[in-house]
Amino acid sequence: SHISGELDLTTRDAFTKALKAQNLNPDDYLLIPAHPWQYQHKLSVVFANEFANNRLVYLGEGDDLYQAQQSIRTLYNCSHPHKPYLKVALSILNMGFMRGLSRAYMAVTPAINDWVFNKVNYDPTLSACNFTALREYATLGYAHHTFEQSALGDTPYRKMFACLWRENPNHNLQNNEQLTTMAALLHLDNNGKSMAGALVDQSGLSTHAWLQHYFNAYLIPLVHCFYAHKLVFMPHGENLILKLKNSVPVGAYMKDIGEEVALLNSTEPLPDEVSRIHITMPKELELLSIFTDVFDCFFRYLVAILVREERITEHDFWHGVAQSVKAYQQANPALNARFKEYDFFSDEFAHSCLNRLQLGNNKQMVDLTDPAGSLQFAGSLNNPVSAKLYG
Repeated sequence: SHISGELDLTTRDAFTKALKAQNLNPDDYLLIPAHPWQYQHKLSVVFANEFANNRLVYLGEGDDLYQAQQSIRTLYNCSHPHKPYLKVALSILNMGFMRGLSRAYMAVTPAINDWVFNKVNYDPTLSACNFTALREYATLGYAHHTFEQSALGDTPYRKMFACLWRENPNHNLQNNEQLTTMAALLHLDNNGKSMAGALVDQSGLSTHAWLQHYFNAYLIPLVHCFYAHKLVFMPHGENLILKLKNSVPVGAYMKDIGEEVALLNSTEPLPDEVSRIHITMPKELELLSIFTDVFDCFFRYLVAILVREERITEHDFWHGVAQSVKAYQQANPALNARFKEYDFFSDEFAHSCLNRLQLGNNKQMVDLTDPAGSLQFAGSLNNPVSAKLYG
């Protein structure tokens, strides 16, 4: 049913005829998309024996036109803008990872996404923030018998041919709503003017008021997932899609769930196919999922832009962050023990050095099965929302 929705009858018939023309039974095959570059430069060479023996059959191109998103291996269907996003393997080295897709990961990705979606979807706090997970609900992966041998270990050759389909948030848009990756907030045009500032101006709100809406859509859901569920994401700018209404943030979609979600030091029982997300790490590092990923890796760039444009002071920005989290904590007294155990307003936090990971191993910055064990530190950073500053 999924493939029928992706490919129209004419295209499916053409592929069926192409198989029959080679005396092959279409019922013996699954249709799986590949990036054109990946086919031309990787699959046609490395998988040549698979093609020679008709275990793989090249059928040509489909009719739909795709455009790469900001994450270049995730494709947007321009011909049918409400069809799912398509993510494919692309064996290029980019930002510390070879951008393939693991067939083994694909096998359990839909189950993980369903579990996370249900956890998020039925939480009233997250629903009130209009925060949701974009499900990766269908996957395919090809196992090359040679590269699957255990002696080869976790080789990139195992990740050359797989794909997933992700929900398209266009379905949920109402009047006067639009979508943007959060990374766009840091964009500067050729006159040095920021996208964030333009949105504030278009909204008619003060910078402080606009930021409160933004914190409620982005920061508070992440804080709640950590304290209420021990659930953390990889919430960088490209992984977070903001929903805007009249240029004001009113919700957010988290994506890249299957590979990057984690349940930290949790004893919650999980189905076998979801158990991969259980991660054990030193307790003192758990809040780095906010301090590093949000404060150090995004907010510090955003606040610099807003200060340079004289829209807000650095003090007022971080005071707004602190007040948002304090209001959240006051509204959730049932979590007071967790708030005390993990002090959001501590004086400092460990300085996790992401550039050192890239320099240390430009092919795999982090072992996804043991992210904490991969981290490198250099002293500590002052917490910009320390109780000493905003107590």
